[in-house]
Amino acid sequence: MSNNNNSKAVDVSDLMRTFGDFVAVDDIDLTVSRGEIFGFLGPNGAGKSTTIRMLCGLLMPTGGAGTVGGFDINKESESIKKIIGYMSQKFSLYDDLTVEENINFFGGIYNVPKEKKLTRKEWALEMAGLTEERKTLTRTLATGFKQRLALGCAILHEPSIIFLDEPTSGVDPISRRNFWNLIGEMSAAGKTIFVTTHYMDEADYCDRLALIYRGKIIAEGTPTELRKKYMTRHVLEVEVDKVVEALDTLLHAGIDSAIFGSTLHVTVEDVLQGKERIAKVLHESGIPVRNIEHIVPSLEDVFVTLIEVS
Repeated sequence: MSNNNNSKAVDVSDLMRTFGDFVAVDDIDLTVSRGEIFGFLGPNGAGKSTTIRMLCGLLMPTGGAGTVGGFDINKESESIKKIIGYMSQKFSLYDDLTVEENINFFGGIYNVPKEKKLTRKEWALEMAGLTEERKTLTRTLATGFKQRLALGCAILHEPSIIFLDEPTSGVDPISRRNFWNLIGEMSAAGKTIFVTTHYMDEADYCDRLALIYRGKIIAEGTPTELRKKYMTRHVLEVEVDKVVEALDTLLHAGIDSAIFGSTLHVTVEDVLQGKERIAKVLHESGIPVRNIEHIVPSLEDVFVTLIEVS
């Protein structure tokens, strides 16, 4: 039986999933509290989607035990499906249906009570910003609108636990930010959100995070805890015109560097000495430096540091 007083929305231990000889998820432990925005971060192919599908009752674990909403992931997958919302990477919408037809279809799948169907449909249309577009074919919508419609369809039945698998993948930056505002509103209303992403800059929207790499959890905690615990060195942001050339030059000189957008992030033990050494090495290679600034490390800096030692 489900224990609704349980403060843990998700609680799994030693979770494994293999496909033949390939270990997709390697012995992971996870706990997510009710009402939390929990971020599951890692590069593509790290095991995020496989984990989420096991938690949603869509894929049987090879090993391990656990509960989602108090229901056993190995024995009660059908009960889990009734209490969760799941939005997959591909948005799971039907392109050849109109916006309204998609909402009606998912309302039927999720057994939304007859007396609630209309109000929930109007809510979904308004939330997605598609009230005037209800008769529009879904395939013609911009990606940001598709994303919000998919979310609306996934939570028509007002689930208490919502799983979002790479919900912002391929969406423009403004739509991504707006979507995270929606997630924040759902969390404030008491929903538990379990979200996977490979965008490290989205980590700061989460209450707590787990970083996954090659099927293993390599770190867990709040964004602040992760920075404090794993970034023992300082990060300098270096602005140069020839980013790739500058990266090769610094790496060749034994200086830890990585490209971040149009800049370089360089990790150093000492800020002053680091600045002087970077400037000297690049100057000697004929690469002009526009600016070197000491910055707060991003979660991507943390991740890069962690995978270097894992």
